[in-house]
Amino acid sequence: MAIRIRLMRMGAKKRPFYRVVAANSEAPRDGKFFEILGYYNPLKDPYEFKIDPQKLKKWLDLGAEPTDTVRSLLKKSGILKEIKETATN
Repeated sequence: MAIRIRLMRMGAKKRPFYRVVAANSEAPRDGKFFEILGYYNPLKDPYEFKIDPQKLKKWLDLGAEPTDTVRSLLKKSGILKEIKETATN
């Protein structure tokens, strides 16, 4: 069982809002998940992306892999860099 950190679509039709969740890679996109880590709102200008760094670090330490989209959002927000620097210190 591989764990992925990925987006889960919420919101109304044509008004997307996403939760960042830790989920089994075989589960459906909007199916079961282990924990909510944060959210992403692409409709705001600029987009809104909030994530709990402690929860993220916990799941990364357990071997969870972020999807390409989540990894890109983490890099843009600088959170991934902070976590890596904390891990090396």
